[in-house]
Amino acid sequence: MLVDAYPAGPLAANCYVVAPAAGAECVVIDPGQDASRGLAELLTRHDLTPAAVLLTHGHFDHVMSAAHTCAAYSVPVCVHPEDRELLTDPAKGLDPALAGQLSALLGDVDMREPADVTEIADGDALPYAGLEITVAHAPGHTPGSVAYAVSAETERTPALFTGDLLFAGGIGRTDFPGGDHAAILRSLRDTCLSRPDDTVVHPGHGPQSTVGRERATNPFLQEIAAS
Repeated sequence: MLVDAYPAGPLAANCYVVAPAAGAECVVIDPGQDASRGLAELLTRHDLTPAAVLLTHGHFDHVMSAAHTCAAYSVPVCVHPEDRELLTDPAKGLDPALAGQLSALLGDVDMREPADVTEIADGDALPYAGLEITVAHAPGHTPGSVAYAVSAETERTPALFTGDLLFAGGIGRTDFPGGDHAAILRSLRDTCLSRPDDTVVHPGHGPQSTVGRERATNPFLQEIAAS
């Protein structure tokens, strides 16, 4: 399976392309702020054609280029319904101080919902790009946060795209509106700790890891496992 990423925008949110192989259809995960140029370079490099855009959650640094990407390639966007409103009103997902700075962060951008929206739910199997994609609802960072378990025919263990649920050495913050620390701990237990150690974790920011590495070294996961 081919996985490549580009850290988009000032907050360096990972925008992923995932495909069975080069020269195939792919899914695009989290095309965030200023992601379009870097995404186009990834698609050209691997000769990929987007089949869908998948969003892990609705924060602006992960979704800002979603409408442009969907329009440019005539593909749907997949989002959990509890985060759908953030596609057009990103300030609702931010604390008041940061929301007040939003225009400076985003510039003069008209946030619009993509024309074709598919609402997703826990356990859904998504039929895109010849991949096996399963949705895990993982609230806590936002109410509609999800992770995607993705594999191709050659993979024994699906890779896990965690958005801002789990990072290498850390977890997502829960102090924004809609955040819930108890909920994210449950999501980490059910969505991450329940998986094999060799599961590759592709987070929303920063480098990749594995479930085994995080189980052994991530203090938040160690706390959950000990409770």
